[in-house]
Amino acid sequence: MAARSAPSCHLRLEWVYGYRGHQCRNNLYYTAAKEIVYFVAGVGVVYSPREHRQKFYRGHSDDIISLALHPERVLVATGQVGKEPYICIWDSYTVQTISVLKDVHTHGIACLAFDLDGQRLVSVGLDSKNAVCVWDWKRGKMLSMAPGHTDRIFDISWDLYQPNKLVSCGVKHIKFWSLCGNALTPKRGVFGKTGDLQTILCLACARDELTYSGALNGDIYVWKGINLIRTIQGAHAAGIFSMNACEEGFATGGRDGCIRLWDLTFKPITVIDLRETDQGYKGLSVRSVCWRGDHILVGTQDSEIFEIVVQERNKPFLIMQGHCEGELWALAVHPTKPLAVTGSDDRSVRIWSLVDHALIARCNMEEPIRCAAVNADGIHLALGMKDGSFTVLRVRDMTEVVHIKDRKEAIHELKYSPDGTYLAVGCNDSSVDIYGVAQRYKKVGECLGSLSFITHLDWSSDSRYLQTNDGNGKRLFYRMPGGKEVTSTEEIKGVHWASWTCVSGLEVNGIWPKYSDINDINSVDGNYIGQVLVTADDYGIIKLFRYPCLRKGAKFRKYIGHSAHVTNVRWSHDYQWVISIGGADHSVFQWKFIPERKLKDALHIAPQESLADSHSDESDSDLSDVPELDSEIEQETQLTYRRQVYKEDLPQLKEQCKEKQKSATSKRRERAPGNSIRLHFVHGYRGYDCRSNLFYTQIGEIVYHVAAVGVIYNRQQNTQRFYLGHDDDILCLTIHPLKDYVATGQVGRDPSIHIWDTETIKPLSILKGHHQCGISAVDFSADGKRLASVGIDDSHTIVLWDWKKGEKLSIARGSKDKIFVVKMNPYVPDKLITAGIKHMKFWRKAGGGLIGRKGYIGTLGKNDTMMCAVYGWTEEMAFSGTSTGDVCIWRDIFLVKTVKAHDGPVFSMHALEKGFVTGGKDGIIALWDDSFERCLKTYAIKRAALAPGSKGLLLEDNPSIRAISLGHGHILVGTKNGEILEVDKSGPITLLVQGHMEGEVWGLATHPYLPICATVSDDKTLRIWDLSPSHCMLAVRKLKKGGRCCCFSPDGKALAVGLNDGSFLMANADTLEDLVSFHHRKDMISDIRFSPGSGKYLAVASHDSFIDIYNVMSSKRVGICKGATSYITHIDWDIRGKLLQVNTGAKEQLFFEAPRGKKQTIPSVEVEKIAWASWTSVLGLCCEGIWPVIGEVTDVTASCLTSDKMVLATGDDLGFVKLFRYPTKGKFGKFKRYVAHSTHVTNVRWTYDDSMLVTLGGTDMSLMVWTNEMEGYREKRPCDSEESDIDSEEDGGYDSDVTRENEISYTIRALSTNIRPMFGIKPHLQQKEPSTDERPPVSRAPPQPEKLQTNNVGKKKRPIEDLVLELVFGYRGRDCRNNVHYLNDGDDIIYHTASIGILHNVATGSQSFYQEHNDDILCLTVNQHPKFINIVATGQVGDSADMSAAAPSIHIWDAMNKQTLSILRCYHSKGVCSVSFSATGKLLLSVGLDPEHTITIWRWQEGAKIASRAGHNQRIFVAEFRPDSDTQFVSVGVKHVKFWTLAGRALLSKKGLLSTLEDARMQTMLAIAFGANNLTFTGTISGDVCVWKDHILCRIVARAHNGPVFAMYTTLRDGLIVTGGKERPSKEGGAVKLWDQELRRCRAFRLETGQATDCVRSVCRGKGKILVGTRNAEIIEVGEKNAACNILVNGHVDGPIWGLATHPSRDFFLSAAEDGTVRLWDIADKKMLNKVNLGHAARTVCYSPEGDMVAIGMKNGEFIILLVSSLKIWGKKRDRRCAIHDIRFSPDSRYLAVGSSENSVDFYDLTLGPTLNRISYCKDIPSFVIQMDFSADSRYLQVSSGCYKRHVYEVPSGKHLMDHAAIDRITWATWTSILGDEVLGIWSRHAEKADVNCACVSHSGISLVTGDDFGMVKLFDFPCPEKFVSLCFVYYYQFTPNFDVVSSALFLVYLKCFVLVSKFFPKLSKSVYSEIKAIRNKSSPSSNTVFGTIPQKR
Repeated sequence: MAARSAPSCHLRLEWVYGYRGHQCRNNLYYTAAKEIVYFVAGVGVVYSPREHRQKFYRGHSDDIISLALHPERVLVATGQVGKEPYICIWDSYTVQTISVLKDVHTHGIACLAFDLDGQRLVSVGLDSKNAVCVWDWKRGKMLSMAPGHTDRIFDISWDLYQPNKLVSCGVKHIKFWSLCGNALTPKRGVFGKTGDLQTILCLACARDELTYSGALNGDIYVWKGINLIRTIQGAHAAGIFSMNACEEGFATGGRDGCIRLWDLTFKPITVIDLRETDQGYKGLSVRSVCWRGDHILVGTQDSEIFEIVVQERNKPFLIMQGHCEGELWALAVHPTKPLAVTGSDDRSVRIWSLVDHALIARCNMEEPIRCAAVNADGIHLALGMKDGSFTVLRVRDMTEVVHIKDRKEAIHELKYSPDGTYLAVGCNDSSVDIYGVAQRYKKVGECLGSLSFITHLDWSSDSRYLQTNDGNGKRLFYRMPGGKEVTSTEEIKGVHWASWTCVSGLEVNGIWPKYSDINDINSVDGNYIGQVLVTADDYGIIKLFRYPCLRKGAKFRKYIGHSAHVTNVRWSHDYQWVISIGGADHSVFQWKFIPERKLKDALHIAPQESLADSHSDESDSDLSDVPELDSEIEQETQLTYRRQVYKEDLPQLKEQCKEKQKSATSKRRERAPGNSIRLHFVHGYRGYDCRSNLFYTQIGEIVYHVAAVGVIYNRQQNTQRFYLGHDDDILCLTIHPLKDYVATGQVGRDPSIHIWDTETIKPLSILKGHHQCGISAVDFSADGKRLASVGIDDSHTIVLWDWKKGEKLSIARGSKDKIFVVKMNPYVPDKLITAGIKHMKFWRKAGGGLIGRKGYIGTLGKNDTMMCAVYGWTEEMAFSGTSTGDVCIWRDIFLVKTVKAHDGPVFSMHALEKGFVTGGKDGIIALWDDSFERCLKTYAIKRAALAPGSKGLLLEDNPSIRAISLGHGHILVGTKNGEILEVDKSGPITLLVQGHMEGEVWGLATHPYLPICATVSDDKTLRIWDLSPSHCMLAVRKLKKGGRCCCFSPDGKALAVGLNDGSFLMANADTLEDLVSFHHRKDMISDIRFSPGSGKYLAVASHDSFIDIYNVMSSKRVGICKGATSYITHIDWDIRGKLLQVNTGAKEQLFFEAPRGKKQTIPSVEVEKIAWASWTSVLGLCCEGIWPVIGEVTDVTASCLTSDKMVLATGDDLGFVKLFRYPTKGKFGKFKRYVAHSTHVTNVRWTYDDSMLVTLGGTDMSLMVWTNEMEGYREKRPCDSEESDIDSEEDGGYDSDVTRENEISYTIRALSTNIRPMFGIKPHLQQKEPSTDERPPVSRAPPQPEKLQTNNVGKKKRPIEDLVLELVFGYRGRDCRNNVHYLNDGDDIIYHTASIGILHNVATGSQSFYQEHNDDILCLTVNQHPKFINIVATGQVGDSADMSAAAPSIHIWDAMNKQTLSILRCYHSKGVCSVSFSATGKLLLSVGLDPEHTITIWRWQEGAKIASRAGHNQRIFVAEFRPDSDTQFVSVGVKHVKFWTLAGRALLSKKGLLSTLEDARMQTMLAIAFGANNLTFTGTISGDVCVWKDHILCRIVARAHNGPVFAMYTTLRDGLIVTGGKERPSKEGGAVKLWDQELRRCRAFRLETGQATDCVRSVCRGKGKILVGTRNAEIIEVGEKNAACNILVNGHVDGPIWGLATHPSRDFFLSAAEDGTVRLWDIADKKMLNKVNLGHAARTVCYSPEGDMVAIGMKNGEFIILLVSSLKIWGKKRDRRCAIHDIRFSPDSRYLAVGSSENSVDFYDLTLGPTLNRISYCKDIPSFVIQMDFSADSRYLQVSSGCYKRHVYEVPSGKHLMDHAAIDRITWATWTSILGDEVLGIWSRHAEKADVNCACVSHSGISLVTGDDFGMVKLFDFPCPEKFVSLCFVYYYQFTPNFDVVSSALFLVYLKCFVLVSKFFPKLSKSVYSEIKAIRNKSSPSSNTVFGTIPQKR
């Protein structure tokens, strides 16, 4: 049937008319070859104006919307729209894809730009966040990504003069980005007062940090840095859409139709107004400009491209035209000339010459045009309009003949009759009108049969009939010209149609898919001569079918290029071309028709490379239907590897189930058993669904896989070694070219590929993250560096890996059908082939994608299923084996010949140096010469050929061969039956390994006194296996039916076997011959047991829910046990042979008496006491603990008890074998768990002497033999894992500091809340009260008094210009650790507090700061590698992980010059709590505070994340690399220690094993140190130190400290270890100890701090010195020789610091905090002079005017006055219960004012002495007091309150002063108020959530400094009465998080004439000037504001 194969002709795209000007910009460029590159629809076009020739790039699958040109101007990057859009980088010469970037953006790619050297590409997405992404495009790798903006971004550009800087612009914003590490950090452009905030459409970067941008209003905005410095007004009259920079300057193009050229400094050169030129028209709008030398290219909104030569700028040359906005529907071809006519909703009709590829005529109509037709002589052109009219024009001069409007709805189709007499006009109102041409188009008939709009019309050749199609898909016929409907099919039968454009009708049935009734084919045109049909559909696809095509679902060829709906398609008059038009893309495509193509032509029109997923429902076949699949292959394709529960899901499932068991675990559970088992031998090989998975290693061992185990078999010694890293079925295996490494791929939700070493059996790399369900094929490249893999997900994804790095290089969808093989080209590492079901594809790597081309079969063969493939002797040659037994030989992508090789499928193929070897289903191995001309030799696999040394028996002759490998003089063969054979070249065959065949294996029995066992399986065989060293199958017997159970008689002579049909038989155990058989049941027999002793009775359990008891001697049934409600699963006899224990599928445990079968009820307590002959039950109290936490999703299928009744082995549905102590009472017992089986373990049995455990895997068909190792006998092995499902109930110990650290929740700046409970309307939002006496501007009145008393004696009034951070007092020790380090041989120390890193010089005390963090730093580490000297990494808290600036990040910086080297934004939501460098210094490890405590490894210099994995479900405190390793590290935390290995991109962990030490329990671990020979030391909460060898605990250093060991440090140069703990100082003990390398001897050091307990949080050791950081915020240096302590740094400990006061005449200041201390600091000497412990939290502090007294206000309402000289208390008083917020001495020292949170201010007269009796107080304060200031004359007090109100009171009466005029005349002694008109300007626009906390005016009275909840210190001019005033200066600090735990950082900032001390608390900053002023501060939340949003000006 012809239609069943695709036509053998072909279309080639020859020309595209049009250019995409609408909705796109900057998309038109000159290439290096002076060609023009642009795009239209889904095609990239390279046009050569000289040759008038186009080349096409067709790698996209949807509309292209962005384009960028590489700086060398050869490569082009284009981005498309779509759900999963991608970017293609392609060569403009060859139009071949170089790279594909995908999997990041959604919706579309809006802009693209290359950087200066073209190595990197930036892209912007169309998603809601407008993501900005930077790529290393050659590798197809994303380097960085960040949310771009909340609104559209229109343009992005690299700054070509500064590395790593970008600029983006869009709706009402411009952003300046810097790229560091993997972090893209934006700063918003500040428009300021220079220009209006508006939408920026385009930009260009210039030298000196200048950026030019084009705005929506036609101005050009010029930026320097991030500030707008000037605007060029009216550069264009409307929006500037395009800006192009070149050597000469800049070109801009706008909506006003003008092009302007500017020189390099943006001075105007010239203007070209295109609207005024001869080609111009009104409304012309420029979308793209490119200026190159003396040529300018211009693209317009209306799809034209102009070329302007600068000298003749008024004569632009039009080089391309197309239709403009609006859909394009009308298409007609001239009947005699090569012309096409199109008409569109843009109201133009255009005539195109198909020979000259040019527009030759254009005419604009009044209405949008929907259809067109030319009459038979080519004179008239009829156009149907959208308004229901039609117009007829003369073709030669486009003049109107007639215009007729008879209808109201659109005319969708019209056609002239072949004889030219009539015109049929089809309308959307479902009528067709017939007009007579000669009668000046008079209406002569109408056809009214349709019920829906008319879509297509065709005339018969004799013009007597008309056929129509309508919107309902109906096809109707009418007689002409009257229009009577014809209903008789006979009449129509013989009609010949002049044209065929209808989409429904018998002849075109085949264009519709088989099972679809969708109406998405828009147009059809038949070519009767060539017998082909072309169709156009809604998906942008043009298809060629054979004509006629009668049966649905015909085969076709398809062509892409149009992006969306193709609305019409027509053959040209001579059938040379096909013309197609795109509705939305306004483009006209002209395709060349190439008839019956020959193979030789095919070489130059090789199939289009396509990245569109090639598996749409097209028929790919070039030939008729394919023969039926071979049964074996069919079976295999139907296998599903999906699991109900994947092992990856277990941790989550456990977490979900844990809640339920909290109560259950109250009892103390038994420890896991002391015994362990070790895998010894596996019988089995996976051949039934895998191929080519069997190889020789370097040293001649054999490697293969079965179940979840990689097996290395030594045939000389008959032993096996195992790779046990997988946790589910391995499906494929390949060997490295050097034959030492193996790659295996497994089943899984996120399946992994392991690359492991066959010598050491250690994993080298684990690859995951890009496949689903499983991996079906893997292959190494010839150089061994790359690996290709194929998944079994729906699209059979192909991934190319750099396996050592674990990086995905490229990814592509493979095929919708299964792929069996992937092979990499041995000569070209970028090429590979895949083969599978009807699939042979040739791929090449292109960046991050792979481009595939289907094998071209031509006439040689048919599209067959390929089962295997290899490359031949050159890079072009490939060979594949088919399912029909042929070998196909390919050159490049063309099939050149086929050779018949086997009967039935060719499953395996191996290339040799001089030939090939193949194996097939026919069981024959064939050796061939190098071109498959001759078969040199064949070997048949037959039992007769088996050599005597075989380890088993061949089940059948000629088994199907699935794998072949050559080496060591032998051919290695794997069969479908699970056998591995070695064929000697001379003929004898040795069987090495075998297992059961396909079908589940359930039956298992061990012999009563010999080391043998029997198995029976659904493969219908009964087998006997030898478990002694010979490990072979001793006997096998075929059964009629499969079996599920078997049992040896007590004397071992008989073997009973239960079968699946309800029968059972007894056989002789030696010969396996039948003794007797019975058939009493219908359902399968599930268990069968001889009674103990003489074996008198046989109990037979069936799925019928009965147990039959037979007397063995008499062979009679003597009893039936009834009463079970479900099928029977297990039965056991008691020792006397009188009682049966039964388990059923309904989880019932029943008891029956033998032999009659009477049901018994036995209390559960008694069951234990009964002596059972065997125990295989899984129910009952004795084994309650074997059911896992996740019992709902998994069953325990089998159990078996050792004969000494000590150890119970179980097997479950997840493939775990577990050992429990027996009895296992109480839920969730502890166990040892072993993974080797992939899924259901169906049976487990101990051998007669308990020396071995035998386990059966149901679906993995493997029999595994494990050796039992008693307690004490134990080598260190990875496979031992002691996990119980629930962490032990013993807690890990308690310590208040640890608990607090564990429970801290860090507040993040963006989420914090006010520290003071303020209420009311904020100052900047209050309405100003109208003042009664507005003063005239000029007045003779005396001048207003000064606002503020100043004391600038002899000083000029100079404003403060700037603040520089000079000193910080404080160190974050309370909740951080290991964060103080020596640098530069101990001269400097580095530590952190708040959001700054501090480098402190030990000798001078001077400090320098790293200030790039924007939130609290939580961890710090120093790179120890000599290559990275003084490199520091710090990690901070942050918000969620959206990769924006608020995300947590790690900064790597140089401690000496404070330069940022890399910023790593991480997905650790909440923050980073630990960082550590690797031994080479190149890798960095980070741990997150997120709920999973994710561990991530980074290559920090590149900002690349290498690996990441959930660390633990509880807090991890520290993770550190081993000092000698880049792959090994250890993490410790709440009740856990884990030992990690980095393998490729995967992190493998082992839990620390305690079981070797008696009574060792898992404690909370706090610190880590390392020793030689893989020793690890961990400090615990109890003060012990655990010593680990590898991951096994080998000893405990008891009570190394008396309290928790918080810090440990390993000295690299001599291996000595320092520990720091929490201890009370004592004579012999000390909180710091120095130990030898093995932690056996130590020396203690006392810290002379005077604290009751010392709590050390950080230790570090330098030359002869130990550096200690304490919980009390001290940093102390201890001398090793003399133990002398030198305190280097002090700080407040806990609670916010509120109080701050500066001395009136000296450079001292006081701070008071809630830690109950007041401290005196010396600014000049940079140290703490003194501290006073008050015993209560202090809130405020103040010096008297003479500096001789200090007043302190307390949180409990008390206040104290101290004498400075003696620090004695002069007086104290408590008149209030609540906190004192401010306390002030009056300037004359007479009064003391005390403001509290009880809404009051109390006055005390100090002249009355220390009794401090209150003399009066201020009433009517509406809220709590914040700040107070006295007037200079001590007569008034101004009070700021918590409702944002400022009040003035008289002193001492406390009377409220209301007179504004009087208040304005007061001169204040100090100003610390944040309220009042004078300081209105300090309130920012963004203060919705965040308050200004404190303020202070300088003594000169002209500068004001404030501190706020954002952690910022700001400097303003004073007074500042205007709202939102510009700042002089902004300084960021960071508050620290969290109320209960406060960082006590004090900052000192050096001003030109003052010191600003700002001090922090969870966002508290304190600011002070060196003359005085204290301000209190409060913390608050901020809106999500990036710092840049606060206008910052100098």
